[in-house]
Amino acid sequence: MQMLTDQETDRDHGLQQYGLLPEVDGTLPTLLDRQAQSALNNLVRVAASLCGVPYSVVNIITSDRQLQVAASGIEPDVCSREDSMCASVFLTPGTTLVPDASQDPRFAANPFVTGEIADVRFYASVPLRASTGLILGTLCVFSDRAGMPGPEQMELVEVLAQQVVELFELQHKTLQLDRAMAELQRSNAMLSEFAGRVSHDLRTPLTTILGYVELAEDDPGIPQDHPVVEYLGLIGTGGRRMLGTLDDVLNYSRADGELAPETVSLLAVTAEAAQDLGVDLGLGSGILCEDAAVFADRAQLRTLLQNLLANSLNYRSPERPLEVAVTAATCPQGVTVHVADNGKGITPADRQRAVEPLVRLKRPGDGPGTGLGLATCQRIAQAHGSALAISATPGGGTTVSVLFPGARELSVLG
Repeated sequence: MQMLTDQETDRDHGLQQYGLLPEVDGTLPTLLDRQAQSALNNLVRVAASLCGVPYSVVNIITSDRQLQVAASGIEPDVCSREDSMCASVFLTPGTTLVPDASQDPRFAANPFVTGEIADVRFYASVPLRASTGLILGTLCVFSDRAGMPGPEQMELVEVLAQQVVELFELQHKTLQLDRAMAELQRSNAMLSEFAGRVSHDLRTPLTTILGYVELAEDDPGIPQDHPVVEYLGLIGTGGRRMLGTLDDVLNYSRADGELAPETVSLLAVTAEAAQDLGVDLGLGSGILCEDAAVFADRAQLRTLLQNLLANSLNYRSPERPLEVAVTAATCPQGVTVHVADNGKGITPADRQRAVEPLVRLKRPGDGPGTGLGLATCQRIAQAHGSALAISATPGGGTTVSVLFPGARELSVLG
């Protein structure tokens, strides 16, 4: 087997970055989307028509092969690099223009000229130079008859070649973005797994510590005026705050896990979320909810509502009694759940930051928090193919909205 030189290896790596390095069977690992492929096919048809010849192709040239990714007048095919006409000249600066290949010493013995593969006579090729300097291949026009297009025609073919390069550059950027997103998702998944494992492992000993603190606080042998009572209180307060933080981290790590969607009652799940916070729905608590059927993962919907209700409770306005309305609006895409309160509100400038992990808004009178509540809600929304929308409640406060797609729409997203 022939060993590749460093230059050829670098070339193949560059083509791979553009999604243009063929697999062993000659197919591309990443094809242009349908619209871009159609545009490429149109470009080669225009190139052939401009020159008045029957054939035009876009060739990608690797270390050992020539791959036709678009063709006019023939079916796209693959051949060895040593048989390729373009491979012998594509690294030469400028356009190659040959009136009769059978009379040109560079091509006279080539199988595409001798009749072994084809009977090419007129031949012209324009190198496809990427922004990185890499020559991806060529835009080639040819005929089985000798001839010579005019200079204006070849200038237009060179323009078409640049359009081909721009299509490949677009694919390159798309692949770079896809790779970056995949790496980010992998990194986030590893971070979430680590955070979930650590919070779970710390929760057990912390719960044990709090249990012993409660036993000590109830011990009749410790006088109420003893200093240890104060110390136990501080330990208990700090421990419970830490336990809440661990629960937030655990919820955040689970927020974009595998869904088990079903049709659930918004009223029932909201009532459960409120009870988790030690309050009941109704005028007494200031939290009202209308019922609606929502297609969602019940556990994740409960976590989302619990976080939103907790924010409403924790960041209520000192100027007026708390009012929270949980409502739903049906649309063709599904059901949008709104949680509107009359609390302190979130300014437009802070709304994007508010959904980022570990970001806490600094407002007068705000208590302690982890900065994970809205970030967790955002992940739950994204897991359902949606996003969190934050707006102002008329009269003051914050409204958070999430669209939960219907069963058919969510199955398409999945």
